[in-house]
Amino acid sequence: MDSRLVNLVVDAADPAGLARWWREALGWRAGYADDHESDVVPPEGEPGLDLVFVPVRDPKLVPNRIHLDLDSSSPAEQRETVAFLLDLGATRADVGQGEVPWVVLADPEGNEFCVLDPRPEYEGTGAIAAVVHQARDPWAMAGFWGPVSGWRTARSGAGVVALRDGSTGPFLEFVASPTPHTVKNRWHLDVRATRSGRGRERVITEALAAGARPADVGQGAGVPWTVLADPEGNEFCVLSGPVD
Repeated sequence: MDSRLVNLVVDAADPAGLARWWREALGWRAGYADDHESDVVPPEGEPGLDLVFVPVRDPKLVPNRIHLDLDSSSPAEQRETVAFLLDLGATRADVGQGEVPWVVLADPEGNEFCVLDPRPEYEGTGAIAAVVHQARDPWAMAGFWGPVSGWRTARSGAGVVALRDGSTGPFLEFVASPTPHTVKNRWHLDVRATRSGRGRERVITEALAAGARPADVGQGAGVPWTVLADPEGNEFCVLSGPVD
């Protein structure tokens, strides 16, 4: 499929404020901003997906199906990162994780994320080790999202399949979860057609043939993107224009 994963989009009550928080949390840069979105982008030379914060009035009702895992290079760095984020306004979160070597936090709007213990497989990812996506069937979801994202399977194991764009940057991990999609996701993925491909309509046609379906999240007519849902109901957008 001639498309590429380009953004991770975050619904926010205060997009500008939450973007500023994540910019400080990650050490990233401010990107494009207007009344409809505030972007946070990696530092020059660091791999990663842009984070796009958009205004949504609906409150957060359930734990997010997509969250970020932040990298640590040592136990000391993990402790320092957790302390820094708590001082910045994060809170500790309980998602039923029990006794684990990673730390679960939530940002000021309640979005869960993890600060990982040091793991060699995440060397070279940048600040974000992985975009983690809950899935009832991780292998089927990776089979769908591999072609849609343009990323390839990097590893798989018990209950997890990870995609990656080459040998650097974050992973897109599908992790087994029995919890079904019940409400609109507050975090979703955006893709664009590649310049060498046959355009957005072709991407949409192929995604539908692969198991996607049209989705209505109140976007209305005339917007420059098309909203679809993957085979497990998770919304994503196919943006207009090719990848830069």
